[in-house]
Parts: sequence; C-alpha cells; structure tokens
Amino acid sequence: MAVAQDKLHPSARAIVDQLAGLPPLPTMTPAEARGRPEPLAAAPEPVASVTARTIPGPGGPIAIRIYRPKDALRGGLIYFHGGGWVVGSLEGADGACRALANRSRCVVISIGYRLAPETKFPGPVEDAYAAVRWVADNAAELRIDPTRIAVGGSSAGGNLAAAAALVARDRGGPRIAFQLLTVPATELSSKAASHREFAEGYGLTSADMTWYGTHYVRSAADADDPYASVLRADLHDMPPAFVITAECDPLRDDGEEYAKRLAELGIAARYKRYQGVFHGFMGFPGALPEAAEAFDDAGKALREAIG
Repeated sequence: MAVAQDKLHPSARAIVDQLAGLPPLPTMTPAEARGRPEPLAAAPEPVASVTARTIPGPGGPIAIRIYRPKDALRGGLIYFHGGGWVVGSLEGADGACRALANRSRCVVISIGYRLAPETKFPGPVEDAYAAVRWVADNAAELRIDPTRIAVGGSSAGGNLAAAAALVARDRGGPRIAFQLLTVPATELSSKAASHREFAEGYGLTSADMTWYGTHYVRSAADADDPYASVLRADLHDMPPAFVITAECDPLRDDGEEYAKRLAELGIAARYKRYQGVFHGFMGFPGALPEAAEAFDDAGKALREAIG
C-alpha cells in the first residue's frame, strides 16, 4: 500500500476499502458496469417539486428532471451527472441535485445525456449544448432568468458542463453565467502528478480513466479536441467558475489547473481542495463532513453568482 494512502481520513479510507470489494471496472463491459450496485446514499432531501420530462436532442429525446426548491430564486443550474461518460444516470444524480437545489435556492435541471460507447464523442457534448439551448429558450416556463443560467456537473459531468460552456461561447450563445465543476475531468491524456500519486487505491484509478476514455473517444485526435479535453481550449471569455477538488483524486491537478488558467485570463475563478478525501467523496454527505461542506460551499457559490 502506497504511503500516500495515509492522506485519506479514516472515514474516507473505510469507504474506499469497502468500494474496493466491487469488481474492477476495466474487467467489465459497459452494460455490466451500469449494473454494478451504487453505494448507499443518504436519504434524499425533500424539495418543493421534481418534474420529469423530455426535451428535443440531436439524437432523439433527452430525459431531464427539474428540481424546484422552496422559495426558489431566479437562477437555474443545468447539471450533468458523472460516470465517465459511460455509466451514471438521472437517478444516480438525484441526491446531489436535491442538495444543490436546496442550498442554492436555484432551479436545478438534471440532464440524461446519451452515454458512450453507444454514443461517442462529440455526441454527449452536443446533447449538453442542446440542453443549454433548451433551458435558455424556455426560461420563462422554468421561471428562471435567462441571464442567470449556470452549468455544472461532477467528474465527466463537470467535463460536459465546461464543454457546453465552450460550445455556447463559440456558437454565439446562450450566454452562460457560471460554472460549478465538482472533481471535473478536464484532460483525457493527463500527465499530471496527481494521476501518478493516486493511480490506485483511492476509488477512481488510472486504469478506470483509461477504460472510460477508450469508450468515450475514437482516437487520440478526439482526446486532444478541446471539447473533450477542455484544459486544451482557448478559455478567453468563459464564465466565472468554482471548482471543487479532492486531495486524493487522480483528477485533482487537472481540475485545479482549469481554475488557475481561467483566473490568469482575468476570469473570476477559484478552486477549493477538500483534504483527506477521494474522487467520489460528495456521494457520502452523511458520512464525510467534507462532503456536506462541499455542498454548502457549492450552494453559496451559486447563490452569489446567479441567485
């Protein structure tokens, strides 16, 4: 066991060790991976309403869920779930969306984009942008201000949120007001130190990231595309951002570098690293104080930016 594993808090180490009992992701097909049991989450928080519907997408209807908190403000967060572009679902993101809606008092629109390998890059990015266009075009129906729309997501969902903001900028709109990226994947061919230090033994592994990438992109050229590896994009005129990272996460350095590059361009962007936790720590707000803190911080950031 690597010495660096001692950086995990004992409660986080216990969760990671429990998750290690699941079959390794690279030994599975995408269908088998989607059937893996998800970790038990805390009881879902009540919100004022949850509405399920579909919206038009480039490959057919896209399923969405609309979460409205009590005393909702006029901001709206378009949320993309995690899962390496291959797994994950609206249901899996339900707890996070409820928590974000309640803490931000913004309407959260969760997007069920198409998954790889059935839909490879750039299909999920086009779904993400279609969702942004739909929310902006239907802001009055959603009772949100079209100038107060944020994009956000976890891991691969954070990647899609940033990519959607890039596409919106490049195609002349809609204008995105804010990015909320939690443990985002910003570079598909990363050589960052965190990928080496936390390559295995912390939940998400370097082998997992290779497996995800193999299913998501068709070629090295795709992996280098700035809509796939958003860290390679020209980030001028991008929205402000709050990036949440975990100390013991292979993706940590890439997420923090994304926030730093935005800030270097004069964009109001910052990151916060949560110590002693792993990539998927926000899935355990009842067990990890850092997860509850991260949701509180995210809610505050959204209220200040778009509330």
